[in-house]
Amino acid sequence: MKPRLLRAWTAAVFGLALPVIALGGGASFLPNSAAWGQTPEVQKKVEGKLRVARKQLIEVEGAPAAKPASGKGITFLEKALDDSRPRDPRADAKLLAQRIDQMIEARLANLGVQAAPPATDPQNLRRLTLDLIGRIPNLLEMRDYLDKDDPAKREEEIERLLNSPDYAKHFSYLFRALMLPSTDNLQVQQLQPSFENWLRTRLKDNIGYDKIVQELLMTQPQNANFFNQQASPGAFFLASELKPENLAGATSRIFMGVKLECAQCHSHPFAVWTKTQFWEYAAFFSGFQRPQGQQVVRGGGQAFNPLSKEILIPGTEKKVKAKFLNGQEPKWQEGVATMTTLTDWMMEGDNPYFARAAVDHVWQFFFGVSLLEPIIEPQGDDLITYPELLDELARQFVAHKYDLKFLVRAIVQTKAYQRSSAGAAPGKDDYQIFARMPVRGMTPEQLFDSVAEATDFQEPAANPQQQFNPFNGPQTPRRAFLAKFASQDKKTESSTSILQALYMMNGQFLADRIKLENNKSLHTIATSKIPTARRVETLYLLVLSRLPRAEESQRFVRYIEAGGATGDQAQAVADVYWVLLNSSEFLLNH
Repeated sequence: MKPRLLRAWTAAVFGLALPVIALGGGASFLPNSAAWGQTPEVQKKVEGKLRVARKQLIEVEGAPAAKPASGKGITFLEKALDDSRPRDPRADAKLLAQRIDQMIEARLANLGVQAAPPATDPQNLRRLTLDLIGRIPNLLEMRDYLDKDDPAKREEEIERLLNSPDYAKHFSYLFRALMLPSTDNLQVQQLQPSFENWLRTRLKDNIGYDKIVQELLMTQPQNANFFNQQASPGAFFLASELKPENLAGATSRIFMGVKLECAQCHSHPFAVWTKTQFWEYAAFFSGFQRPQGQQVVRGGGQAFNPLSKEILIPGTEKKVKAKFLNGQEPKWQEGVATMTTLTDWMMEGDNPYFARAAVDHVWQFFFGVSLLEPIIEPQGDDLITYPELLDELARQFVAHKYDLKFLVRAIVQTKAYQRSSAGAAPGKDDYQIFARMPVRGMTPEQLFDSVAEATDFQEPAANPQQQFNPFNGPQTPRRAFLAKFASQDKKTESSTSILQALYMMNGQFLADRIKLENNKSLHTIATSKIPTARRVETLYLLVLSRLPRAEESQRFVRYIEAGGATGDQAQAVADVYWVLLNSSEFLLNH
């Protein structure tokens, strides 16, 4: 059996049936619609091959080998885990972290690539804090962590951060950026804060990702909650203008990792998906169709048919009925909403799309690199992919009821995540095979919250009675800041525009924050009777989350003791502070 096929069946043993690959029926990692039906003949061959492959594999601790589900074919989970087994999310996360590292290290050894060394304690804490709660650690957190001599301190810190209210806030920004594209639509902008609030409440209660997506897709325009200013997912639909074709493209890409948009107008000769398949899937959203010229209005005044399941392909006289992405026709039940049928299918155990897309999004949050994209859109014959890693993550995610904290906990405990961002082989994209951690750009929210943490800034509490009005433009320092810093699609290719750099160097917000009279922490550092080296050390911990190197300390000590450009030592401390805040080391996650 070829290595590619063996990897495919290894993936199958860990929970994913891919009959199209195993039988040599195509090169795509995703099954096509013909193969996915699993005829009795295919099913018999699949189960036979799976039994052979299973004997050749060593069981992963805590994840026993699968047993075929009699008469039901091979499902995505394959009944691989004993669902009656009591689950310990923390222990299981450790096991999954070990499994992830085994897969990555085996691939690195195969390629002869040397992994980067582990990151230092300060680097580790800064990265963890940025990634889990969206800001740099404060001075007390840094001192406390560095002073601890406990081998379990990192694990304890992970739990502390996951239980912080800032975890839900930070991940609400990440998922909002994923689900809501940047738009000039004022109605969407107006509802964006309520979308974030809705996400935040679900993440705070650790609601399963499947339940979050299901609730989002089931919130229809006729629901009273759709235009709720306090907490509503309604902005997701408005961002797609309630058009079936836009919703089909958005939901398939975001929630199933399938890019259907290219098939909207014509069938591409080399694409998996056809124009007919696109519109069959879009038919699930046909209930959103409105008479031409009718606008979306508050109160659900637009026509909406929750039972609609047919759509006319534009430019033709052909109507198609809704079908799932695997080509199967739904088993419709009388009176059951079309969206209910779709969301039930998305979360089924034998659906490979939903869980893999979900874990890939979370993986990208931490590594800046997609596991799924190179598989579905290969850019070269020599591209290195990790299909078995993607499938193992998805399998465990489903087995743990789509628990996002479980998935996050596992990823940040891997050796791969804890590696230094300094590569062993400069010039190579070794971060794409996880030999080192990439240097990533911060999200706009991470950057503002980190500046706020480093400069002792607290934004006044918002008036709950005051609604966000996009017509008036940004109304707070935070909104003004976020308006300047657009989120990067690829975190590993972050760049700072000239306007952004000028805003950081000369903007009024930062200029106010480095004035001694406006910043209590800076005033204390600049005026306390402590050695100058101690001042520099404190500035470094406050801004860069590390101690200065000897040459850095000496250079800044000389500058401060000479009084800087004005002859004023206190102002010279503020000058050093400004330099550190504008350094690339502060602006990047590394």
